[in-house]
Amino acid sequence: MPPQEEEKITASNGVTPRDRLVTWAEVRSHDNKHDLWFVIDGMVYDVTNWSKRHPGGAKILSHYAGQDASEAWLSFHNDKAMVRKYMKPLCIGRLEDGGPKEAEQIKKDFRELRETVDKMGLFKPSYTFFGVHLAHIVLLDVLAYLIIAHYGAGWVPVVLASIALAISQTQAGWLQHDFGHLSVFKTKWMDNLAHQVVIGLLKGASSAWWKNQHYQHHAKPNVIHKDPDIRVERVFVVGDVMPVEVAMKNKKSAPYNWQHLYYMVLTVALVPVYYHIMVYRFIFTRQKWHELVLAVLFPVIFVTSFYPHVGLTKTIAMYVLMRAIESQWFTWATQMSHIPMDIDKDKDKAWVTMQMHATCNVEKSHFNDWFTGHLNFQIEHHLFPTMPRHNLYKATPLVQSLCKKHGLEYTIKPLGEALIDILRSLKKSGQLWQETHSHTWLHG
Repeated sequence: MPPQEEEKITASNGVTPRDRLVTWAEVRSHDNKHDLWFVIDGMVYDVTNWSKRHPGGAKILSHYAGQDASEAWLSFHNDKAMVRKYMKPLCIGRLEDGGPKEAEQIKKDFRELRETVDKMGLFKPSYTFFGVHLAHIVLLDVLAYLIIAHYGAGWVPVVLASIALAISQTQAGWLQHDFGHLSVFKTKWMDNLAHQVVIGLLKGASSAWWKNQHYQHHAKPNVIHKDPDIRVERVFVVGDVMPVEVAMKNKKSAPYNWQHLYYMVLTVALVPVYYHIMVYRFIFTRQKWHELVLAVLFPVIFVTSFYPHVGLTKTIAMYVLMRAIESQWFTWATQMSHIPMDIDKDKDKAWVTMQMHATCNVEKSHFNDWFTGHLNFQIEHHLFPTMPRHNLYKATPLVQSLCKKHGLEYTIKPLGEALIDILRSLKKSGQLWQETHSHTWLHG
């Protein structure tokens, strides 16, 4: 830190942040959103009053309250020099003592790995790849319109057009994911603008809502009370910890012992019902009016395109069918890499350890890459969230070597097995809930 900067933030006793020593015990005592400290690269930051101004949302910062956020910070930010300028006034001291040697070693090795993949050019995007991907989304939309315009309002063309639209919507979902992770353009504002256009105009959703949810997931994947993707206890219990807690806490609850069966039904409604409610609720409560305009334009364009050809009933049927297919596709493709993995409360694990415990990969093939939006490489994506997805597989051998060195399991499965493992895992968790619930409330 330059001397002139230190002068600006010197404390009243004349001690600069680099001079003030802070122990881990003191950092860990500031572990909630109302008293929020964390460590980045050995420096201690108090972000209690600033957290609401964080572009990624306040919650993601609170998830690291009282912890070391160095690797998370490193992985989420591209323009680190600019971010550090905002961080300087928040710095309150220097960490006096380090963490456990094993944890420090894997952190050091991960940084070296990140430097290696950076030198390999794996953070450089292929504009041809993303251009072709966008083109095939547009072509699918055009195909759907041509099917209806040429073949009329019969149920066969309506269903075929809906399938084409569902494929387009799912692939647009993967594309907005790319922009949302700032992995396409060199500047953040261009990625943010593209993200708002794609997720708003092409999908009818909210960029701010997606980031608020998804960044939390990446920061603490499969961590109970922190990962919004597993805040599902009203209808599902996942892992080994949640089923026991829910069973002991609630006498009356969903029949989780059947969840592996009703999962296949409820996931149809995830996008058509739940996401629509959550998106518009977020937009109105956060007053994101510009995003409301983009989100509303999507259904307006949809109705304008198809209503004159098929009428109101079949237009609604096309929309519902499109969303139902998209919902099934999206849910199975994303959850096969997480639900069967470790799900637990926050253990303050090192970044690499946490991500490896929470994610697994699916074998590479042209179809698997396309079907999952390259999220068959969830491990690499979670370790390097800003890496363009077409480069993720190139980092695999290096990640496997890191895992082998530190005794971490690198899990990779065939697509079919990964999909079936969702149901196996849900059945296991449901049985655990049933056993605990029966023992607690019937025989306790």
